[in-house]
Amino acid sequence: MAALKLAIGNKNYSSWSMRPWLALRANDIPFVETLIPLYTDNPADKEQILSFSRAGKVPVLVDGDVTVWDSLAIIEYIAERYPEVKLWPDDVAARAQARSVCAEMHSGFVALRGECGMNLHRPIRPVALSADAKANVARIEEIWRECRTGYGAKGSSKGPFLFGRFGAADAMYAPVVHRLRTYAIDVAPDTKVYMETMMALPAFQEWTRDGLAETLVISKFEDA
Repeated sequence: MAALKLAIGNKNYSSWSMRPWLALRANDIPFVETLIPLYTDNPADKEQILSFSRAGKVPVLVDGDVTVWDSLAIIEYIAERYPEVKLWPDDVAARAQARSVCAEMHSGFVALRGECGMNLHRPIRPVALSADAKANVARIEEIWRECRTGYGAKGSSKGPFLFGRFGAADAMYAPVVHRLRTYAIDVAPDTKVYMETMMALPAFQEWTRDGLAETLVISKFEDA
């Protein structure tokens, strides 16, 4: 069986690429990684992205004749392709909650994403957040608290992640952990515990090391 192929952007900046990459790596699913530098003046980089998907964006997953683009769609595909890793909870109610918070991450929190872009190289220091961004942080903390106390702390999948074992929701919220850390955003103690849990995950650490090792600087992301 041919290995999965995952095209991603710069690990220092590409939060959307981090999500499916982490879903695969944290669950020991083998794949071939192709890193394509983003926002360069090299036409070959753009052509390489287009060779994976005519949408012209990363991440893109290729599984034989199947091509999947968009982070959440890729995670859904992985969950169907490898049901044994249980990216979604077994419990119906927990699974509905997990899908809902993933969709909320996928389409929401625009203020926080805009004001606190992912940049692993950025020196840790606070920024003045807008009221909308502060509300985004509060909502994320609420989600994490509800998931971990309501689903992660009980049942057969009991564990320290959002729904017990590491799953789709953790992958979708992983870049937020970096944002909260990098921008020194004040959070509650239980939020810090979850952040520490994620940062201790070997796959999370691997992505972070790789991102910090990158030398390409994208000036438009270096202003904050």
